[in-house]
Amino acid sequence: MDVSKREKIIWRIGELIEKNQEELAALESLNNGKTFREAVRGDIPPTADIFYYYSGWARKIHGETIPVDGNFLNYTLREPVGVVGMITAWNYPILLAAWKVAPALAAGCSMVLKPSELTPLTTFKLAEYCVEAGVPEGVINVVTGYGSTTGEAMARHMDIDKIAFTGSVRTARALMRAAGESNLKRLTLELGGKSPNIIFPDADLDRAVRAAYWGIFANKGEVCSAGSRLLVQENIYDEFVEKLAARARKMKVGDPLNPATEMGAQISQTQLDRILNYIQSGREEGAEIVCGGGRDVEGEKSKGYFVQPTVFRSVGPRMRIAQEEIFGPVLAALKFREADDAAEIANSTIDGLASAIWTRDIKIAHRLAQQIKAGSVWINAYNCFDSASPFGGYKQSGFGREMGPHALESYTQIKSVWVALD
Repeated sequence: MDVSKREKIIWRIGELIEKNQEELAALESLNNGKTFREAVRGDIPPTADIFYYYSGWARKIHGETIPVDGNFLNYTLREPVGVVGMITAWNYPILLAAWKVAPALAAGCSMVLKPSELTPLTTFKLAEYCVEAGVPEGVINVVTGYGSTTGEAMARHMDIDKIAFTGSVRTARALMRAAGESNLKRLTLELGGKSPNIIFPDADLDRAVRAAYWGIFANKGEVCSAGSRLLVQENIYDEFVEKLAARARKMKVGDPLNPATEMGAQISQTQLDRILNYIQSGREEGAEIVCGGGRDVEGEKSKGYFVQPTVFRSVGPRMRIAQEEIFGPVLAALKFREADDAAEIANSTIDGLASAIWTRDIKIAHRLAQQIKAGSVWINAYNCFDSASPFGGYKQSGFGREMGPHALESYTQIKSVWVALD
């Protein structure tokens, strides 16, 4: 296929997503439990945008000519990696699929896409749009099933050349073993996080409170980059935590299709139980609950997987709620004394996906940005994403990058061609 045609097809997929954004948002809400207003504003527009962005890359992937010794012409070709197996998570079903499908199409790859067994609906729609836009038969293939069966089979398949995965560390380890025991396929892994949100006294505190609030409670806390560790300088700790808790106490939890709802239901009974177990762990280890702290069973919510927005204070850095990803609306608030202390606490977990720094002192901000071991650092902001900017983790938050030109590197491989000129 000519690259100009591929470019137009990828752009057309973006148009179809944008045209059907309300239907997609409703499906995402029904399938996942997130609010419709979050999905229609925060999930579907960037899904369309990622296709618009990578459509332009279809004709910009190229090799280079390299000056070498001797009477030779040396040039490189950047070729598609081949067949890509894509395994996505249930928290942002269509968006996470788009992060993988769009660059793979731009690079000229074919793909086998497995959505989470909990949230397959919008992935089916995405595949329909790809066909409608003109993607040739056999280029995109959707399979369903559990990770332990379908995902394992994909990871071990000798004709799949790469796995792009979003999910848990445990599953990532299994995929790495399977890849190593089969054809040594390459992997891109976007895993969990325990992201620190660091607040200094000179910050715009009202703005920081709003960002901390949405940083943990957006999408019910089921966000890999959720700001689940709040690190507040000790002189403003009590004031800041109480301001945040006061706002959390007023949060509207309920029917995700109601436009007034701010937080919907957790994805499943399993996830609900996991979150409640972590809340109990926080209590047992001596942390103090400032707000929330249990299941929300008010009225009709007793029939769903609803959790009260929960804020813990008096949290020690080695407590489980400060070390392990909860993936729910549970915030652990810790104290720090000075910048180096904040960096030490921030780096004290096995994860390194994202972080944020709130201060007017740009020197401190830049110094901390270099000290923190995380793939994204936001300064006086939280959860900023753009199709052109790479996203991925340090440490056990994974490797490889989604979005931007960096993502294309993992969907292509370089061939060096030598031509003797004598």
